[in-house]
Amino acid sequence: MASKRDYYEVLGVQKSASKDELKKAYRKLAVQYHPDKNPGDKAAEEKFKEAAEAYEVLSNDDKRRQYDQFGHAAPGGGAPGGGFSGFTDINDIFEHFGDILGGMGGGRFSGFGGSGRGRGGASRAVRKGSNLRVKVSLTLAEIVQGVEKKLKLKKKITCNTCHGSGAASASDVQTCSHCHGSGYVVQEVNSIFGRMQQQVPCNVCGGDGKVITKKCATCHGEGVVDGEETVSVKIPAGVAEGMQMSIAGKGNAVRGGINGDLLVLIAEEKHPFLEREGNDLVYELEISIPDAVLGATVEIPTVENPVKIKVEEGTQAGKILRLRGKGVPDVNGYGRGDLLVHIQIFIPKNLPKDDKKLFETLAQSEAVKPKKRTSFFDKMKDFF
Repeated sequence: MASKRDYYEVLGVQKSASKDELKKAYRKLAVQYHPDKNPGDKAAEEKFKEAAEAYEVLSNDDKRRQYDQFGHAAPGGGAPGGGFSGFTDINDIFEHFGDILGGMGGGRFSGFGGSGRGRGGASRAVRKGSNLRVKVSLTLAEIVQGVEKKLKLKKKITCNTCHGSGAASASDVQTCSHCHGSGYVVQEVNSIFGRMQQQVPCNVCGGDGKVITKKCATCHGEGVVDGEETVSVKIPAGVAEGMQMSIAGKGNAVRGGINGDLLVLIAEEKHPFLEREGNDLVYELEISIPDAVLGATVEIPTVENPVKIKVEEGTQAGKILRLRGKGVPDVNGYGRGDLLVHIQIFIPKNLPKDDKKLFETLAQSEAVKPKKRTSFFDKMKDFF
């Protein structure tokens, strides 16, 4: 196989060429070797592809830096067909560099011996109905366990009378006489080559290639009517607020095309006790001073069932207890989060006289007084 030419040589520019110089050089070659200007010329087509590949690399700062250092052996140089380019065919080039090629177009122009349908012809676009968007509120338990929801949707559905054709009968659908069933007509446009012919959707049939001579009395030619459908949606465990699921084909119907999609937006209902932080759950546990000092066994809520945990003697305010695997499952299946129990100590106000005396007596004990730490390292020891 012949070795690939240097990209700067292909475009005919120096290594120091600016982006504007690269663009100008590429456009000149694109005009020279454009397939519509050189119909059936395989050599010109290859040069057209070669120029596009060279410009695609050199106009990208990262790719150009890699190419300058490694040449065609640079990382990322293994794209289909060799080199950096990911172009699959000429139409891909037209789509990628349409802003540069401008009126040159591609695949939909005729002229220079073209056929009227352009190289390969123009395929008719498939109609698609509009999407539906619904919000689904989930409890924390539903998020943790996963759930199947039945959604009753008001939407456009296929007309049962005409079965979506929009016509009163099969004989009332005829081939469009304006475009002769192709769905496209040819019009002249100005391009860098002068006057050329371009294919555009037929304005009589809207690109369908067929016209309705007598409309369906139920849908009035639309092929769809207002209706309802109940859709069952399986929502996996671990979804989060703001996530969106797409259910293909469950949106609005359209005549002569495919249904749109159903977009399900996830919302989370607030839990009375637990807060979510990513895949972890947080519970604020408030304990009394005696329980903090002496230790205690307390019951805390989880998504499934309450559990009992032990608060150790001498527990400090702000301590976090971790219950592994009691949080939210990862939506991608990577394990499950934890339940974090934040310890808060309840400080009473307006104590009865007798209780206040107990605290006054207790306050005299050196054991309940905080130890004074003067050095930074002493404070760090307490922290850890």
